[in-house]
Amino acid sequence: MEWSRGWISVRASVLLTFGVAMLSIVVGLLHISGFNVQGPLSPYIPDAVRRIVGFTGTITGFAMLGSGFSLRRGYRVGWYSAVVLLPLTAIQGLLQVSVFSFPLVVLSLVSVLALVLNRGRFDREFMPSPTQLAAAAALVAAILYGTLGSYALREEFTNLDTIVDAFYFTVVTASTVGYGDVTPASEIARLFAVSALVMNVAAFAVALGVLLTPAIEAQLSKALGKMTAKQFDLLDDHVLVLGYGDLTEPLLEELSDRDGVTYAIVTTDETVARRLDGRSVPVLTADPSDVEPLHRARLEDARAVVVATEDDARDALAILTARQLNPDVRIVAAATQRENIDKLRRAGADQVISPSTLGGQILVDFAFGEDGDGAMSGGLRDAFDSGE
Repeated sequence: MEWSRGWISVRASVLLTFGVAMLSIVVGLLHISGFNVQGPLSPYIPDAVRRIVGFTGTITGFAMLGSGFSLRRGYRVGWYSAVVLLPLTAIQGLLQVSVFSFPLVVLSLVSVLALVLNRGRFDREFMPSPTQLAAAAALVAAILYGTLGSYALREEFTNLDTIVDAFYFTVVTASTVGYGDVTPASEIARLFAVSALVMNVAAFAVALGVLLTPAIEAQLSKALGKMTAKQFDLLDDHVLVLGYGDLTEPLLEELSDRDGVTYAIVTTDETVARRLDGRSVPVLTADPSDVEPLHRARLEDARAVVVATEDDARDALAILTARQLNPDVRIVAAATQRENIDKLRRAGADQVISPSTLGGQILVDFAFGEDGDGAMSGGLRDAFDSGE
């Protein structure tokens, strides 16, 4: 997905979603506390309904925060959840019928329109790992065990008469709060309460670990400018860019324009790595001429390698290392000095491009009235396509 084009509208969609989420939480809390101002529709909405939608509006706001974070990462599931929750938020705003809720209704409708217009921008698929699925299943099973078990033993508990009471007891037990209003009154009930406590606490701990570990890993990777293990696993038939320089940004634009092409960058510049990671570009902070980083970037599975460190000596080392790891991969290099073109070819590059030579050709073409537009992108295409 190309975020560089039309980023204003996409960014506006995400910011609007976060804005609706925060406003829904604030408006809901105001109504729960009883601090509200009567609106023109107040006589037609019962007070009980207005109080209930205050609670549901707050819950919906927190759910919208999750949708906003998913949208920020470009996930399609975040788009679907936001499109469902935003109309719900608008309806709750209408039922709250106070002057505080009217901006919430308007902002929700505007957010829906923004998301619809940018639907194609949110195309990343969310695929939970087997560990995440197992953790979610364990959590659901533990809650069901506590709810159904306590309801079946309701005669052995005090103040436990309905399935809602059983669910309440399970959640309170799992959270280790223990209000004491629902208590086991027999030996078997106490043993069941202990088993429910152990199962639910363990399930919650596992679920939190599964959810928080990837987030912590991603933040550490972002701070260090390193690709995560999941990003490594996704690399296959990709273009590996070794180094970062003046040619890299035009190269990334060219690669982004090609459907189905994935790429990753290996660079020693940590500042550049953090900036690229912020744009969701897979990047690894390491020496592109070392063997271990190229292994981690799955050079063996790459379709092509572009070497452009702006240092011909380092380029030669990177080419030699890449050729050693994958003798069949196509290697393209950019020579800073024209006299080093042949040296880089002897190091193992299949194609060597000299930016200065290309610039001279373009200037001559323009001097004679010829069309020199796209010469650089054409040269890059020739470098990838020739010899295939």
